[in-house]
Amino acid sequence: MCGIVAEYNPFHNGHQYHLEETREKLKADVIIVVMSGDFLQRGEPAIVDKWSRARAALMNGADMVVELPTDFSVQPADFFAEGAVSILNSLGCDLISFGSEDGNSQAFREAADLYIENEAELDDLFKQAHQQEKTYARNFSDVINTYFDQFPLDLTQPNNMLGFAYAKEIRRNRYDMAIETIPRKNSHYHDHELDSSFNIASATAIRRTLLEKRQPCTAVESFVPAEMYDALNSQPLISWEDLFLLLDYRLSVMSIEELSQIYLMETGLEYRLKEKISDAVSMREFIEAVKTKQLTWVSLQRICCHILMNNTKQNMIMSEKEIEAVRLLGFTEAGRDYIGRHKKEWSVNLVSNLHKRTAVNFEQDIKAGHIYRLADKERIRQQDFYTKPINFIDINTLN
Repeated sequence: MCGIVAEYNPFHNGHQYHLEETREKLKADVIIVVMSGDFLQRGEPAIVDKWSRARAALMNGADMVVELPTDFSVQPADFFAEGAVSILNSLGCDLISFGSEDGNSQAFREAADLYIENEAELDDLFKQAHQQEKTYARNFSDVINTYFDQFPLDLTQPNNMLGFAYAKEIRRNRYDMAIETIPRKNSHYHDHELDSSFNIASATAIRRTLLEKRQPCTAVESFVPAEMYDALNSQPLISWEDLFLLLDYRLSVMSIEELSQIYLMETGLEYRLKEKISDAVSMREFIEAVKTKQLTWVSLQRICCHILMNNTKQNMIMSEKEIEAVRLLGFTEAGRDYIGRHKKEWSVNLVSNLHKRTAVNFEQDIKAGHIYRLADKERIRQQDFYTKPINFIDINTLN
């Protein structure tokens, strides 16, 4: 059984290609996707809700989609990978497939082995060599390249960094899970412009076209499958700007002491946030005013997410978090059969419907879904209660 970690923000032709290649080249009988919900690893709301993205995945090659809990989805790469890989292992996956700039599966296995074998020394070296003016990713890459004469991976590339995080989790926990990577096709992760000579573009370029350039959905039609195009064309397209007033309110009413206790908050940053929010009229203006060489756009977005959700350092002690249950977002016939055969073997509970008894395991996700709806409550559907998993019959009925 093959597992994929994804965000699909939005689901595009490159994701469809990855699923097709995984099915064909890796001979995957069942493909299970663990997907971020309404808030993502880079600390931003998804452009369309989790149900629309799950549906597009199921229509284009996935057999089963489950939600990565919010506690793990809005996180740096290592915690993000910890949650996602743990879920795939619990659901019986013996293979993980991911896209990367490198495209060499063996390189990820070798890199993970090298890191784990020298982890203590590398951690010490990282603390000694850490430079305030550099980002975490750049500092980490510099330490790796200093310590090793030749390291198998270029860790400045974002998908390589995530794949490396998956490989480390598998190696560290001794999961019985093989690693395979599919090289990215035509576009790079951070490409900002659409190229009409290809039908594959980065999710970044697609979002920028729709959210920043405010171009009509027809501008991206050739880059996304029909199911995703329909969602983009019919639903509100959400960005941080839609939640900025809520963030402004939160920062205005929270005390300095309360802000200092927010998860991921760096010492002294609470004063800077309080100062800069008073004059900012948009999320972009606010982040531009606050960010520094070390405090990146992404890290600030993550902190802002945790401010919205009132996640404190105390209640987000990741080392003590265990995933006891996982939310099923949808399945095909093959996925339904797989669930029926193996559900009793899994070490994690698979929850189809939320109600009073099951909601206790999903309080953070429910809160995230409610906050996400505040971006356009009239048009964004109920995210958790009263929303059932997408199933094979639904898909055929809707088409």
